[in-house]
Amino acid sequence: MSTTTTNDEKKRPSFLGAIIGIGFLCFMMFAQIFLLGEDWVTHISLIFAIVVCAIIALVSGFSWQDIQKGILYGCEIAMLPMLILMMVGVLVASWIASGTIPSLIYYGLQLINPSFFLFTAVIVCAVASLVTGSSWTTAATFGVAFIGIGGGLDIPPPMTAGAIISGAIFGDKISPVSDSTNLAAGVAEANLFDHIRSMFYTTGPALIITVILFFFIGMQFEGGEADISRTTELLDGIRENFSVGLLTFIPPLVVVVLAYRRINALAVMVIGSLLGAGLAVATQGVSLGSMMNYMNYGYVSETGVEAVDSLLSRGGLQEMMWTISLGFIGLSLGGLLEKTRMLEVILEKMGKLVSNSRGLIVTHVFASLATNLFSASQYIAIIIPGRMFVPAYRKLKILPSVCSRTCEDSATVTSPLVPWGLGGAYFMGVLDVSAWDYMGWTFLAIITPIIAILYGLFNIFIWREGERNDINTYNQPLVEFSEAGR
Repeated sequence: MSTTTTNDEKKRPSFLGAIIGIGFLCFMMFAQIFLLGEDWVTHISLIFAIVVCAIIALVSGFSWQDIQKGILYGCEIAMLPMLILMMVGVLVASWIASGTIPSLIYYGLQLINPSFFLFTAVIVCAVASLVTGSSWTTAATFGVAFIGIGGGLDIPPPMTAGAIISGAIFGDKISPVSDSTNLAAGVAEANLFDHIRSMFYTTGPALIITVILFFFIGMQFEGGEADISRTTELLDGIRENFSVGLLTFIPPLVVVVLAYRRINALAVMVIGSLLGAGLAVATQGVSLGSMMNYMNYGYVSETGVEAVDSLLSRGGLQEMMWTISLGFIGLSLGGLLEKTRMLEVILEKMGKLVSNSRGLIVTHVFASLATNLFSASQYIAIIIPGRMFVPAYRKLKILPSVCSRTCEDSATVTSPLVPWGLGGAYFMGVLDVSAWDYMGWTFLAIITPIIAILYGLFNIFIWREGERNDINTYNQPLVEFSEAGR
């Protein structure tokens, strides 16, 4: 066994080989968008990249079994999120049929002023995600409703999606019940609440700037006569074809409560879907056979009102298959890059830039961004660079909460911007908006890494031991970390 381990450790691609593999992926993404003008063929671009990286791995001494293990490792990471995404499709269809989403849109159109819509979307999604600890649950519930409301107010879907995601990832990033928050703290050996307190210094200003930007952008949507006419048409169409009321809010309320209580996300989506289906059969007059058909193929609105039908014809398990296949292929590439050590080779070269705090923070941010881009997983982007740079933080006597904050400032917030990554694929599937379209409007994901870099360059809020009363430091025994993190 020890001999095998030694042989495995000796296998590694050259820096040139790793650069060729990563460079080919970048070229394919560039060619796809700017040369071919095809936004939706990312799957094939990724498959070509997998082929090239596999060839490089074979030349570097890896066997086909090694390559296949890497691909399957990526698929294993993707399995649970993709199962959740399947159930999100089922949930959306059942919530439309039950009148839940139509009711949210119906009341939202009447209560939300178009000028404050984007501002409201950011705040509501931030609060919901903070409570539930899940940007995914927030997007699948409040996010879908806001997309519908935004459509009724003639606000471009990419703009609405940017506001939704900005709010959702803020709450997910700050919430003590979020998996990414706990993961980043654990990777950096930081106390959880020290980590959260540290993040407010970067994510707090980013949220304030985001809210201000959406406030002023929303001023252009004042709701003229054309908007009022469309809104009236939508309200009449929903009221005449669905039984709207407070009863329809039971499914999202249950989902929020279960998510807050840390019930398994897959189980929450299944429960939410079944509640929606039961409500549709009991209150909307939907037959069981039709309900099962909707849950599989998506809800098809046939009200005769074009605005309503185009807005509510969506959801279903099968509609998610494009996104699910993208998730599996993207994570297959990520697993291959990790297990054949291509990411490790590149990050080691970047590690030479960390002799001072400025270089360390900036290098950590860019390393996590690159890992997010090439591994297609925010979790890998938190773990690999995070663990790699911990010794540098320790050597410079910088607090663990700065390391953990940087992990999230670069990896967590940018995950939705990678179209072939878990986050990007999920938000594209749930909100039905291309990541290429919404990424320019996802201000919080863009601003947060910039603030982190500026803090690093100007040595602002880069605390060292003794400058802040953190529970954990790198010079204390490991047992103290274990006890403090409980």
